[in-house]
Amino acid sequence: MDVAILGATGSIGRQTFEVVKNLPGVRVVALAAGSDYEGLMEMAKVLKPKLVALYDKEAAKKFDLPGIEVVAGMEGLVQCATSADVVVNSIVGSIGLRPTLAAIKAKKAVAIANKEPLVAAGSLVMVDGADIRPIDSEHSAIWQCLQSGGRGAVKRLLLTASGGAFRTWSKEQIKKATAADALRHPNWTMGPKITVDCATMMNKGLEFMEAHWLFDMPYDKIEIVVHPQSVIHSMVEFNDGATMAQLAAPDMGQAIQYALTFPKRLDRPHKPLDFSKALTFEEPDLEKFPCLRLAMEAAKIGGTMPAMMNSLNEHLVAAYLKDKIGLYDISRLIEQAMGAYNVKPMLALEDVDEAEAWAKEFAIKKEINK
Repeated sequence: MDVAILGATGSIGRQTFEVVKNLPGVRVVALAAGSDYEGLMEMAKVLKPKLVALYDKEAAKKFDLPGIEVVAGMEGLVQCATSADVVVNSIVGSIGLRPTLAAIKAKKAVAIANKEPLVAAGSLVMVDGADIRPIDSEHSAIWQCLQSGGRGAVKRLLLTASGGAFRTWSKEQIKKATAADALRHPNWTMGPKITVDCATMMNKGLEFMEAHWLFDMPYDKIEIVVHPQSVIHSMVEFNDGATMAQLAAPDMGQAIQYALTFPKRLDRPHKPLDFSKALTFEEPDLEKFPCLRLAMEAAKIGGTMPAMMNSLNEHLVAAYLKDKIGLYDISRLIEQAMGAYNVKPMLALEDVDEAEAWAKEFAIKKEINK
């Protein structure tokens, strides 16, 4: 089996690197990254792919290993995405959409950890014949649970959430939270953008949208429950009263390997669960975490609203990480934008581009993105 890894030098990409090194019969034929040519070279020395891509064209000029073709820009990402049997897409941000659509059109399996394709353009991604395999721990858990019963027998999907860095903080404390505070996730080690999204619970709102598209499930059958221990990654309740839960230590390696080897389950080193520890559950606090409420509202509005909201959130999180705005400014500005934005049907890639351009212009007007 030939595999391509997009976003290879990010958190999921590096974990995929560790998984594939130990998988028999797997050949990594392509690697892609944004601008980290040095990190990509280190991986390429081990995996020896035929092709590498760097989105940053200047960085691509600095990649120098004999026997490896180097391509650049969006065209390079698309070339990588269509070069293997299974494409792992862990690119952060909306640039992951076009490679995803190219891989689907080329009849490749897409193991997806990048949220933006489904959030911004789920109707364009989930076409007949698309082989989409979720890597996010929550969606992988639901996918694994669904192997025991058909989707027509599902009563509800239960997405679990850790609650992020500020679960136990008061609203007044959160108002003063710095980016360094938000990046202290209690259970998971992830990239900065997704870790801030966990702190605002925007991440769970995006996963709410993803679950709708991945599993063809109406929004009123998807619920979110806070589970601080991050042991149960998600659950499926069936019509007969049975609830299936997928449990594992907080380790993305299991979900990555399952997506690559599906439907097989192969051996891998893992940490056994300690069942002597209590597992607890809470309802999400939508007042303390308004980003979750706004994301769920955007999902139900549909059309181009999710694409606009997701793109604006990217700009705002980047500003927050630079200490240009406060944490609650993210939700405040998203709510303003949603009230001002004229939603259109999501019919083509151009609709995504237009929604993202509107979000960028809104951020500029608010002096967030200069």
